[in-house]
Amino acid sequence: MRLVFEEYNRLAQYTFTLETIPPFRLDYTVWILRRRPDNQIDRWDGKAYHRILVLENNPIKVTVTQIGPPEVPHLAVLLNGTGAGPDVEARVTLSLERLLGIRVDLKEFYQFAESRVNLNDLADQFRGSKPPRFPVPFEALLNAITCQQLSLTVGIRLLNRLSQAYGPAFQEESTFHAFPRPEDLVDIDVEELRKIGYSYQKGRYMVNLSKAIVNRQINLDEIETFEDKSAIEQLCEIKGVGRWTAEYFLLRGLGRTHIFPGDDVGARNHLQRWLGLPERMDYLAVHRALSGSEKYGGLIYFHLLLKSLLEKGIICD
Repeated sequence: MRLVFEEYNRLAQYTFTLETIPPFRLDYTVWILRRRPDNQIDRWDGKAYHRILVLENNPIKVTVTQIGPPEVPHLAVLLNGTGAGPDVEARVTLSLERLLGIRVDLKEFYQFAESRVNLNDLADQFRGSKPPRFPVPFEALLNAITCQQLSLTVGIRLLNRLSQAYGPAFQEESTFHAFPRPEDLVDIDVEELRKIGYSYQKGRYMVNLSKAIVNRQINLDEIETFEDKSAIEQLCEIKGVGRWTAEYFLLRGLGRTHIFPGDDVGARNHLQRWLGLPERMDYLAVHRALSGSEKYGGLIYFHLLLKSLLEKGIICD
């Protein structure tokens, strides 16, 4: 629904509202997306979510606030920037549906959790959190490649630097950047990526991936049409992509919420503690532990991330 459309000196402001499938908690959902408090791409100020999206080569600032309680939620969306207006509402809506999971109905998950005490407690504690996904597959894959063999904190800081160095900036806030697109990285010298902290190998993977996408040698969008096994096989043919990266991509890039990336050490540790298991888990142990709950592996993964953030004092209950 269009509410306002104003333009001053080419800088436009436009607002509209979105309906969400209840229950919905914007704060919890944004924290699953952010993962760490120093994430400068997906920002949360305690009340509103902020991100820069590039539409028709115009960086537009998107601000989202929740109106109403989790059981009767609405989202107020404010767009700022050149090009912000009714013509981009549909594209912003699609991005927010992915970023915030607002069209995902978790009724079956909650019903399933009711018969399992531990899971019911976890689901109830973070009721209203939705499974987010990155707005485009390229961003999902670069997030995964960046965080390989690193702590999540270090990975997020690298992504911040990448965004600051190469992502289009919002004209009114020069320090607020969008995530880089393939065309933003295609001509980058790998040595420049090394200067902001990337290894030579990761830098080469990222530049080569960007070139392959721009030259239409790789189409990440097509992977969404493949079954899990075929999708993982296709992804693993890309230089720099292994099983963990592929599963991470399926969960956070394609929204396949049955995927629990079993090679994710942090997630395995969360699962081990939650289940009260005495020994460290490996990939096979993760899947044995989730036997009977496979349909909801990714949702458990996200809920355990929130539990970890709560225990660290990063978020509040």
